[in-house]
Amino acid sequence: MVLLSEGAAAPDFSLPADDGQTYRLSDLRGKVVVLYFYPKDDTPGCTKEACAFRQSKGALTRVGAVVLGVSKDTVASHGTFVAKYGLNFPLLSDPDHAMQEAYGVWQEKKRYGRSYMGTVRTTYLIDTRGRIAKVFPNVKVDGHAQAVLDALKAL
Repeated sequence: MVLLSEGAAAPDFSLPADDGQTYRLSDLRGKVVVLYFYPKDDTPGCTKEACAFRQSKGALTRVGAVVLGVSKDTVASHGTFVAKYGLNFPLLSDPDHAMQEAYGVWQEKKRYGRSYMGTVRTTYLIDTRGRIAKVFPNVKVDGHAQAVLDALKAL
């Protein structure tokens, strides 16, 4: 799998979220979307990343951004994760990882000498026209939410 390039059209999607709604990228035209992919609810790195976006949401909203998190976890798992950490943005469920494949983040990973398929932590900034404005590949959690905010301010 290859990540999408800046300037490319962002693939549309239709996925259920923890809040009971179905989100479609096409419904968000006219807004900037922070679309972040993460491996698993309630794990240390994913929790730290989600909480950083939660703390930055006010500033992200002020620059006109909508934050959406995506993993292969179920809507129920997302609901528990959101409630436990007071997350203030929707988490989308992609259990068959079709969306993750479309965005190139479902890749072979290696851990403890074994190979498996999984989500590579990646964030896309999608502009108001539905195009990829910026890609953050292989995200390191520390400082990531601030880097996203800085990039949004530069758009």
